[in-house]
Amino acid sequence: MDNNLKKTVEQKLAAHKIAGQDQNIVTAGYVSAVIVEGGQVGIVLDFGDQAPDGASALRAAIEKDVQTIDGIKATNVVVTASRPAQGPQAVKQAPQLRPAPKAPPTPTAIPGVKHIVAVASGKGGVGKSTTSINLALALQQQGLKVGVLDADIFGPSLPTLVGLDKKPQTKDKIIQPLEAYGLKLMSIGFLIDVDQPVVWRGPRVMGATQQLLKDVAWGPLDVLIVDMPPGTGDVQLTMVQQAPLSGAVIVSTPQDLALIDARKGLAMFEKVDVPILGIIENMTSFICPHCDGESHIFGHGGAEKTAQKIGCEFLGGIPLEMAVRASADDGIPLMTQTTDSAAQVAYAHIGKRIFEKLG
Repeated sequence: MDNNLKKTVEQKLAAHKIAGQDQNIVTAGYVSAVIVEGGQVGIVLDFGDQAPDGASALRAAIEKDVQTIDGIKATNVVVTASRPAQGPQAVKQAPQLRPAPKAPPTPTAIPGVKHIVAVASGKGGVGKSTTSINLALALQQQGLKVGVLDADIFGPSLPTLVGLDKKPQTKDKIIQPLEAYGLKLMSIGFLIDVDQPVVWRGPRVMGATQQLLKDVAWGPLDVLIVDMPPGTGDVQLTMVQQAPLSGAVIVSTPQDLALIDARKGLAMFEKVDVPILGIIENMTSFICPHCDGESHIFGHGGAEKTAQKIGCEFLGGIPLEMAVRASADDGIPLMTQTTDSAAQVAYAHIGKRIFEKLG
């Protein structure tokens, strides 16, 4: 990180004030993060409970101002707040004990994107992110144009999985996704330091998720794979409210505990009328590289039985292999390599089946 450039950026930020406030955005504590690396700048403005009037104009002004600094190649400003600005004409109402519920927003299509597929799990540690990137590449091998959105705000893994350490550029206030292995890619990990903890509350996470989904030049794409965070929280709610999902894929290990959580994920998507494309059983078996013996370390067949019980398709099992782990750590996805991996064959089969389901 270039400390001198960072100080210059912070000086530029200190020149910006919010209308009606005496303090600048730095002394007011609105600047949550400033990351400067290789001429790329990432800035996070956290306005707490409510964004001020003119937040969008402020964001644009900051990007334009910072871009004038010598040595700066690209600037991205992320704005988070639990509520949008009310505007000067807003009418204050007396607090109500039970405010009338608001209708959820209507999902709107992302320009140039035909299908959005969520890859989800009920709990962490089941290999969902590794599955997401390899499924994206398996769909690409079917002749499709594919993108991947890492929607895990608290634990982004896409930069590591594809071996990218860059900051995306902004053109006409739209973030340009990075590209690797022929895929369009976006993650909060590209905008801020991946080692920096994100301590935002739910509403800010929802705002950041919406920005990564809607303020990125995704098109043209046949399929956008969304690597969802584990569980059934704010990001999942934002995703189903903001964009029409063509379907969801649930990833689980064979363990009963993982399958209990996976069923919760299934129930959530069914409740909001998102089609379930099927279940994948990850780490379905381990083939010893020395004796070729097969061991079911986490059990076997649980995901298939669950799929049969709830009436959705079992897409297949991914064996636990050293090549899967090594490829993820090296930032070279397994589906880009020439191997005799059984996991690679399984990914290809599942990708083909998803392609058929999407039509």
